[in-house]
Amino acid sequence: MMEQREILKTEKLKKSYENGQPVLNGISFSLKKGEVAVVIGPSGCGKSTFLRCLNLLEPIDSGIIQFEDKMIEQNQQDGYEIRQKIGMVFQSYDLFPHMTVLGNLTLAPLKVQKREKKEVVREAEKLLDRVGLLAKKDAYPRQLSGGQKQRVAIVRALLMHPEVLLLDEITAALDPEMVREVLQVVLKLAKEGMTMVIVTHEMDFAKAVADRILFLDQGLVVEESDPITFFNAPQTERAKQFLNTFHYES
Repeated sequence: MMEQREILKTEKLKKSYENGQPVLNGISFSLKKGEVAVVIGPSGCGKSTFLRCLNLLEPIDSGIIQFEDKMIEQNQQDGYEIRQKIGMVFQSYDLFPHMTVLGNLTLAPLKVQKREKKEVVREAEKLLDRVGLLAKKDAYPRQLSGGQKQRVAIVRALLMHPEVLLLDEITAALDPEMVREVLQVVLKLAKEGMTMVIVTHEMDFAKAVADRILFLDQGLVVEESDPITFFNAPQTERAKQFLNTFHYES
């Protein structure tokens, strides 16, 4: 079996808010092709900011981000190209309300990537079928449930052919009944070999999908291990405290 190649890497990544308060305190991290890394931790520990830095949506103060052996500079001209290769799905869907599902999906591939319309529409319909939403291709966002909107947002990211997919708390805004339908889509992507970095508060999902768990606290990677080790035998007191908050006595 061939060893997976490293596709995304950070070294001593630091980021502060405008008031000078640090949010990332020197994160070193690497991701291999086909790997799923799940980032968990308490609110305010820097999880979402970390993803936004990887996607160039947030400028960093210092450190290194490397994608496919290429250093990513904050001001470089090919930032748009890199952002296409490192796709991102947010918890807020961000669908255009005045456009149909198909219109939302095809906009960026047609306008940004200048791809052939027939090919893009064909691929969009194929992906919609995969997530059980082909019948909704002519619907507007207001006619969809939250879970359906989030599945459309995932399809939109996949249509750009990203090499890495970043998922930021994609179930946080959903009703519990809708969470499962979205997580099933992500689990299927993982099985198909999609390279992903996922921020989630769904611990059972993290156990099921992760190749590796990164536990963040106060802007640092406090613990990093495979999911079995992390959830059954965490190595740090901070991780033990965090996991205990999910256990309730009757």
